[in-house]
Amino acid sequence: MDLPERLKWLRIRHGLTQRELAKRAGVSNSLISQIEQAAVNPSVATLKKVLDGFPISMGAFFSLEHNAGRPVFFRADELVKLGSNGVTMWLLGPPGSDRKLALLREHYPPGADTGPEMLSNDAEEAGLVLSGEIEITVGEECRLLKAGDGYYFDTHQPHRFRNPGTQACELISAATPPTF
Repeated sequence: MDLPERLKWLRIRHGLTQRELAKRAGVSNSLISQIEQAAVNPSVATLKKVLDGFPISMGAFFSLEHNAGRPVFFRADELVKLGSNGVTMWLLGPPGSDRKLALLREHYPPGADTGPEMLSNDAEEAGLVLSGEIEITVGEECRLLKAGDGYYFDTHQPHRFRNPGTQACELISAATPPTF
């Protein structure tokens, strides 16, 4: 990514207009516009002054990476729907093999569970119960968690989730690395 594209991306990422960045940096907004349009190649001193408006160092600015095609924000209807055995899960973010984290919203209706077989994979998982209750078995230990309770464990240990209650359970979980 070249300097003009990088500057515009960073400015937008920080939610700044050209005028706001110019005011912060003590330069004219026409200079910001000219740099972003590649009409002007700023001196090192001028670029440093512009970057001080964020603030970000020159080294950090040139080491920034972004993927213009990768979305950052997701509406509820854009989450990827997953699940089985009556359990519904919604994955935040685009699916893909380059993911380092999976964040899920999970819904367990009364009687739903992850299946009769204990699960085991290569990750760490954490979660927070938002409503209802969920019985979680990890190894030989079994607990009934209610709204506000949470868990964190190494998923090498055999585990299972089950809703023994009469209300649906909603929880948010995260796993790293993703296991699907």
